Amino acid sequence: MPGLLGKKIGMTSVFSAEGKNIPCTVIEAGPCVVTQVKTTVNDGYEAIQLGFVDKKDKHTPNPEKGHFKKAGVSPKRHLAEFKGFGNDYKLGSEITVDLFSDATYVDVIGTSKGKGFQGVVKRHGFAGVGQATHGQHNRLRAPGSIGAASYPAKVFKGTRMAGQMGNEQVTVQNLQVIKIIPEHNLLLLKGSIPGAKGSIVLIEK
Repeated sequence: MPGLLGKKIGMTSVFSAEGKNIPCTVIEAGPCVVTQVKTTVNDGYEAIQLGFVDKKDKHTPNPEKGHFKKAGVSPKRHLAEFKGFGNDYKLGSEITVDLFSDATYVDVIGTSKGKGFQGVVKRHGFAGVGQATHGQHNRLRAPGSIGAASYPAKVFKGTRMAGQMGNEQVTVQNLQVIKIIPEHNLLLLKGSIPGAKGSIVLIEK
């Protein structure tokens, strides 16, 4: 689906026509430039590669410099591919937040905040084991049994246990577009999206 790269600015709230207070996420969507056009003949599929946020030449490897020079654009920090744009855009074309002017709902892909190593109560919503009295010691937030000892004498793959939580790709679908502010490349979406302030997200129609 066609879309743009953006940066999560933070959250705010706006009032609807009925006077209801709506929580919104503010995203700086673009402007993005076309750094590569992929075709069925050369690449086996059709897509365009978009670049977002300038970076210095001294931080750009030589192969990347050649890639951006061929497109006629300055080096970009973030790249992503999108399908469904058709043949409307050429190398070096700029795409702004106006892309979503006719969109009512969008999907957002981001990286969730990392929580580090967490237990099963926080990570999977376990209720904990037993009660806090009658000699119970330190087992309130323990996972309990993870399998029988005799048969099958192993722990099945996928058993929910403590471990790394967060810092993974998350997609939120059908977020309502509340408002577009073209002069500042801002997009206001109803609700929250994954990631910390300043994180890079993909917005798709």
